[in-house]
Amino acid sequence: MDCDRCGADAVMHAAYSGAHLCENHFTRSVEKRVRRRVREDNLLASDATPESPETWVIGLSGGKDSVVLTEILSDTFGKDPRVELVALSIHEGIEGYRDESLAASEELTEALDIQHTVVGYEEEFGVRMDDVVEDDPENMAPCAYCGVFRRDLLESYAEELGADKLLTGHNLDDEAQTALMNVLEGDIKQVAKHFDASIGGFDDREETEAFVPRAKPLRDVPEKEVALYAHLKDLPAHITECPHASEAYRGEIQELLLKLEENHPGTRHSIMSGYEELAALAADAYGGEDGQALRECTECGSTTSADVCRKCRLLASMEAV
Repeated sequence: MDCDRCGADAVMHAAYSGAHLCENHFTRSVEKRVRRRVREDNLLASDATPESPETWVIGLSGGKDSVVLTEILSDTFGKDPRVELVALSIHEGIEGYRDESLAASEELTEALDIQHTVVGYEEEFGVRMDDVVEDDPENMAPCAYCGVFRRDLLESYAEELGADKLLTGHNLDDEAQTALMNVLEGDIKQVAKHFDASIGGFDDREETEAFVPRAKPLRDVPEKEVALYAHLKDLPAHITECPHASEAYRGEIQELLLKLEENHPGTRHSIMSGYEELAALAADAYGGEDGQALRECTECGSTTSADVCRKCRLLASMEAV
């Protein structure tokens, strides 16, 4: 097929829009959607200046999503004196997996001349995910442990790096899966939390000093298009699934959404369109933190709604094994 816009050979057909795009128009389309999301979410504060720039910390795993996000943000804001980009990578301690993705992250940040900070579970918590999976004191999926530890380090180091915003590479598929899971589980409080993880713009929410505000500029772009962009741009992305990944329920939701999207193109976009409105209402109703007062964890001092945060409880259970 030929590109709808210039007649060159098409590299992608988007069934949800009917568009056939060549390499040039496809990559420009991805970049346009990310930049539009940055603009519509009011990501760049109106009072940011060269004298008082904003610091955006990007969670860079080395996978396709975070690599593509970093590349586009660098191309867009790399020379903008109002923005300072900083990459933050987490080493979970997974043999034969994370080292390769960190190498990809280092190659990218060196090429883009972006500050790159790497922190690890072993250095920070005294544990490695390989050991966590082997011991499994809480009888949980590996992703449950890893998610808690990763969020803690992203938030604490984003704050340490002076971040005004914490950006992650969640794509359209990621967000639609999470949205559908929250709805099917009937978890409206989690819907409210999801909204606070930046589904809406920064101008219409109360600011809090408890957490660094988060943003997901890639959330309008389907996963396959992110992968194609990384391939066409020859970006150093490590595209391999984590050997401990075992989120069975999310896998079922993923398969369901892929089937629905195949039979009814545009399903993911429709889900997110309605979900964002629902999430905004839920966030207003629950105050973003389940209406619970926030306090400092008695063990580590991090912000939590309980006396001891989830991370410290998990670490304690591992020490007891």
